[in-house]
Amino acid sequence: MTELICIMCPKGCRLKVDEENGFQVTGNSCEKGAVYGKNELQNPTRVITSTVKIDSRTHRRLTVKTNGEIAKGKIMQATALLNRVTVKTPVHCGDVVLKNVLDSGVDFVSTKTVLE
Repeated sequence: MTELICIMCPKGCRLKVDEENGFQVTGNSCEKGAVYGKNELQNPTRVITSTVKIDSRTHRRLTVKTNGEIAKGKIMQATALLNRVTVKTPVHCGDVVLKNVLDSGVDFVSTKTVLE
């Protein structure tokens, strides 16, 4: 039995996940908590936020994030790919900076607009 605190809403339900009984979740007050608890033990994923170089006169780094979730075990690999990226201006919020990270179908996108 594993205990977790749900992060799907501000309630912070205390979940218990029973790995020996099909990852049955108790302690959740909504279905999101049940899904979170099960996924967190079977295949934990995260949205990644980071920065990349940008060729701008006003900014040295551009903030980026994934537009979906990446397997927790691949976060270091995914962020290492960003070390090779330099974005050219102009760039707009939501522009794809690195496509299909680690063949996941998830992209790194800009979270900021920088025109020069």
